Amino acid sequence: MGVWELLLAGLVILFGLCGVLVPGVPGSWLVWAAVMWWALQDPRAVSWFVLVGATVALLLCQVVRWSLPPRRLRMSRADRRLAAYAGCGALIGFFLVPVLGAIPGYVGGIYLAERLRLGRHGEARAALRTTMRSGGWSVLAELFTCLLIMGAWLGAVLWG
Repeated sequence: MGVWELLLAGLVILFGLCGVLVPGVPGSWLVWAAVMWWALQDPRAVSWFVLVGATVALLLCQVVRWSLPPRRLRMSRADRRLAAYAGCGALIGFFLVPVLGAIPGYVGGIYLAERLRLGRHGEARAALRTTMRSGGWSVLAELFTCLLIMGAWLGAVLWG
């Protein structure tokens, strides 16, 4: 597989990660489709293992999301900014503290956005709790799964 095809697959995965944060966009399935396309173009054992692992992870993520409260986040201007902060925090945390850093990065991104919007620690903490209860856990589960898939894909590309 050439460099341009790998770059295209990486861009679709990145677009899928952004799509997880936007309601109505099938971000996780874009990530899975990019991994599937990569595995079909580069038929090695490691690529098939990544594809099978991505499929199992996404199916487990769907089961976890069904057990969590429904996603009731409305997208206004402040919510788009909040989603951007949460997504950037999760991505930075994922690479700073490998894998598990995405969780505190996501929560920290939401807290930072609310702190900048509201200005006080207590109000930002209350807004963080409200956001997590109103669908933040569901988004975090899906985003974390997609970050795991991206990490496995990136590791397989760099390894092979």
